[in-house]
Amino acid sequence: MGMMEGSPTTIAPLLLRNLVTSIFIFADKSLINLSEKYKLLEFIRDVLITCFLLFLRLLPSFSFPASIISQNYITLNSKSHKNDNYLSVVSATNGGDSGIARALSQLLSIVNDIPVSSRKYEVVRSLAEKIIEENHKEGIEALHDVNRRVLSAAFSRALSQLEAATIEQERGRADDVGSGIGPVENRLGRVLKVAKSFGDLAWRRGWKNRRLGSSAEKLAAEVLWLAQKLTACGCGEEAILKWAAASNLGRLALSAEPRLQGSLVKFSAFLFKEAKDTDQKETEESKREEHRQTKLKMLTSWLPLLCKANNGIDIPVLSVGERAELERILEETIETLEHEIEQEQVLSLWLHHFTHSPSSDWPNLHACYTRWCNASRKLFL
Repeated sequence: MGMMEGSPTTIAPLLLRNLVTSIFIFADKSLINLSEKYKLLEFIRDVLITCFLLFLRLLPSFSFPASIISQNYITLNSKSHKNDNYLSVVSATNGGDSGIARALSQLLSIVNDIPVSSRKYEVVRSLAEKIIEENHKEGIEALHDVNRRVLSAAFSRALSQLEAATIEQERGRADDVGSGIGPVENRLGRVLKVAKSFGDLAWRRGWKNRRLGSSAEKLAAEVLWLAQKLTACGCGEEAILKWAAASNLGRLALSAEPRLQGSLVKFSAFLFKEAKDTDQKETEESKREEHRQTKLKMLTSWLPLLCKANNGIDIPVLSVGERAELERILEETIETLEHEIEQEQVLSLWLHHFTHSPSSDWPNLHACYTRWCNASRKLFL
């Protein structure tokens, strides 16, 4: 006979869970700011979160339905704004309302997590592609919706991981150059100065090695792959909207490594072309206005990178023909914006970054800039 709901045997562990969770979240808040500055504390914090989640799992299962544990899992990680791997696991197991959705979510999560060098990488990725294609070929709206929702969630997750990996890449480069610039500002900093160096070493050799599958360049390639799949499923607008909103990643990309910059240039070229094609298909005035705002965000977020990025390392990122085509797309996109304010905003941004990037003379938007000047003069007169 089942245990009565609300009995002391059920309530006691539940109260214990809530008490421990509240204490842990309160303590975690105090570690967030310090962990941003000291990698040793970041490493300790990640270990504590792992132990805490293991503690939750070891409590009697009859007291905690799976939905409660999953919700607590999400709450803890959303408060810390970290541990994307944990959220990926929750999404893979509870993110869909059907077996096929959960299976596809799990496959895409695994693709993010394992390195390209693994012989299992292509196996998992091919299986995910097969499920996506078969869902699309069925011609059933419910399966098309599964593709859209799961791919959109995977794209958002990979984009967040790409931003985090880019930040970490920059930290690593700064540490290699030297992190001892300037005086230590407070007593805690002086006490932890030596511990920080050991923490950096432990973090680099231990925790970081567990995330080899999430290098920035690998994630950039996967973000492009997911965008291509969304486009093939007729949902390219999902990727365009999220890429346009990724202004922080666009700023980080300006100082990223050249290979990563090249990947992001290639991805930006793909989505600028897709945005142009989507705009031509749209006839509703309200939708066209939304697309105009989205294109403005894309231009202000990613045009500086196009001016800044070197055109490849060993081979060009874009061919001569691709570069010329993207220049035409950029000109057409700019000229669809509101004339006086938005075009001036974009062209001024282009002129600043174009003239301050000595290693690149692309994209060449001189003709577009001249047309804007002539139109602005006539409007003034």
